[in-house]
Amino acid sequence: MHTNRLGVVLSRLLVSVTRASVSSTLFSGASNSLEVIRNGSVLVTDDRITSVYAGTSPPSPVSVPSDVEEVDVTNKIVTPGFVDTHHHGWQTAYKTIGSNASLVDYFNRFGEFLTAQFYPFDRDEVYYSQVAGLYEALNAGVTTTLDHAHHTFSNSTSGSKPPSTAAPASNYTIQEQFVNHRAIASNALYSGTPTTLGIVYGSFGPNPNTSIVSTILDLIRESNASVLTTHSVQGPFGITNSPEDFSALGLFDSLPPTTPLPHAQLLRQHNHTISITPESEMHYGHTNPTSHLIQDFASIGVDTHFTFSTDILTQTRLWLQSVRRLLYSQVLDRWEVPVNSPMSANQAFLLATRNGGLSLRREDLGVIAPGAKADLVIWDGASPDMLGWRDPVAAVILHANVGDVEGVLVDGKWKKRDRKIVDDKYGEVRERFLEVARWIQERVIAKGEGIGLPQEGERFQSGFEFGNTSVVDVVPHDEADDRYGGLFL
Repeated sequence: MHTNRLGVVLSRLLVSVTRASVSSTLFSGASNSLEVIRNGSVLVTDDRITSVYAGTSPPSPVSVPSDVEEVDVTNKIVTPGFVDTHHHGWQTAYKTIGSNASLVDYFNRFGEFLTAQFYPFDRDEVYYSQVAGLYEALNAGVTTTLDHAHHTFSNSTSGSKPPSTAAPASNYTIQEQFVNHRAIASNALYSGTPTTLGIVYGSFGPNPNTSIVSTILDLIRESNASVLTTHSVQGPFGITNSPEDFSALGLFDSLPPTTPLPHAQLLRQHNHTISITPESEMHYGHTNPTSHLIQDFASIGVDTHFTFSTDILTQTRLWLQSVRRLLYSQVLDRWEVPVNSPMSANQAFLLATRNGGLSLRREDLGVIAPGAKADLVIWDGASPDMLGWRDPVAAVILHANVGDVEGVLVDGKWKKRDRKIVDDKYGEVRERFLEVARWIQERVIAKGEGIGLPQEGERFQSGFEFGNTSVVDVVPHDEADDRYGGLFL
């Protein structure tokens, strides 16, 4: 039985520079409880954690290879990397131009369908936007991302291999996408990389095309897809893709893990999970008010990070405090005084790490234990906001910020060190991304002038009417003085 270990106040982080053969067999039967190791050491060889040494005395020379890089992390906090189970990396280039967007506005301006119709990205634009978004997440300690890649504007953008000149096609049909998926799978595009191929589809309910669903099942089997992911935004939005929809189609026993889906009983029965995207659900107003009831089969995601935070730390903190607020309110509504806290920092930490790995059927992710992937985050325990900590889990979840992420290892390789991205490709990606972002934003702003909000009498795609919220202000003003403001573009 392996325990989900959080290495803390480690005296040494030992990174082997040898290329010795290391077993990549996944361990099973892991416990989800947290274990804090103080004054211990971790040995990393190749892409795996090979040993975790507890106690105050360092490991003996006999147990450690001679040619290792020894990193002193005394008084720092070492945790597993965060796992983001829902992300749209290609949208990175939209950053800040949708800051006040409602979900209706998102669909009308920034979603995949409107993008494909009015300003589809070409291959280079998808590539640099996607990779820049991954560096952004990496900088914040995210070491695994499930990317819901709906940049399917053409064969070239769907493959998103590094740059080549190719114009996106319009009216890219799902049948063409099936052919493209088979080509990507058969060409082993991701062979030898940490990336695995999954499938995105958003119309399993309420009125699915059973022929398309059948083909998707065939694709899953043919390509051994690692994950199937969909969106579920219920209520008046009407984008169900619910466990009930999957059950009615007879899909549950045929699928890899699904992310995100809501109904608790069916999810537990079939061992499938949801991805909670707290800031997105607050930002766009689809709220998902019952997700806290299925947290044992849930993880944390980001969603449309061009409109808000991309780091899982912020998402997790928002979720923790929103659950506390919701459950406190239930007691206060009975005119009683809450005695206990309804959710702990430990539970939030597990959502952001271990639960994410388990959602992806990867017991080697989100954990510090022998055999696990060497995906680690080093936190500066002496920063002004973390100084004085005693509980390392609380220090990270409730006091840290992205600036406290001092180092990040992915697959045992340094990707961030001394607070700087150290990947050789980052400089080139950063410069090309800035060019891409400027050009895309100019296109969107120019085209967006002709894409307005719904007109009177129109209805949402679900058939429900549109409505307006009350609008608040932070300064006194006359009714004629509109200070809501726009974006400073």
